[in-house]
Amino acid sequence: MSMTTPEPILFCWSGGKDSAMALHALSQRQQFRTTALLTTVTEGSERISMHGVRRELLELQAESIGLPLHEVRIPPRCLNVVYEARMERALRIFYDQGVRKVAFGDIFLEDLRAYREQNLARIGMTALFPLWKRDTRELVRFFHAQRFRAIAICIDPKVVDPSFAGRELDELFFRDLPPTADPCGENGEFHTFVFDGPIFRRPILVRTGEVAHRDGFVFRDLVAMEHPSSNSIPTGTSSKEPRLGSQEPVFPQKKSGCKPCKENSKNE
Repeated sequence: MSMTTPEPILFCWSGGKDSAMALHALSQRQQFRTTALLTTVTEGSERISMHGVRRELLELQAESIGLPLHEVRIPPRCLNVVYEARMERALRIFYDQGVRKVAFGDIFLEDLRAYREQNLARIGMTALFPLWKRDTRELVRFFHAQRFRAIAICIDPKVVDPSFAGRELDELFFRDLPPTADPCGENGEFHTFVFDGPIFRRPILVRTGEVAHRDGFVFRDLVAMEHPSSNSIPTGTSSKEPRLGSQEPVFPQKKSGCKPCKENSKNE
């Protein structure tokens, strides 16, 4: 590989904040060029697996980021043997195009990293983890400093109060998290949908919908809103009842211009 030619990589995209920060980190490395986003979508529900985000919103994210989206479709309550076969089929498409590295947003789960590396090694690919071992409290500060915005859309009520579902990840959100929860939800305490930040050409406008309880988790539905115009975007309100998608910053002081699929159990 020429020193002047960025190496093509594939990015495993969950739609959440850690994926967004990892993709942003990669964009700062001149030796890499992200060729596409790879996301698992559950058949029937047409939603991002585990996170429960509508496929329409996933497509809007990819469009705003400006990268092609490749979906790996899996059945509900997918078993590892099915997941791994379908993922391998998708990865081989990119392998044949010259891609040898796949990036993930994982932070410190050793077993998940080993699982990913083992599966990739079978087809001659390796993994990248741009956020690996970074302090999750520092990552929260980075998230806000880079003006990312996200909403919690899936909550584990055994760890976090169900009322967190549908809240924007502002300072109050993190202040209210119980001390037993990882600030980035790396242990599966919560999952998010990122709708604004430096990787996006424009924010994804969404409104919160119904709350659902499935498989021991609490989900808050999100529904896409149309952009009224290029310069007319609704502003955010409180953390409790957000109107999402504003270009106005969350923080005014920083003004500027046979098990279930392991892939989806903890990936943010």
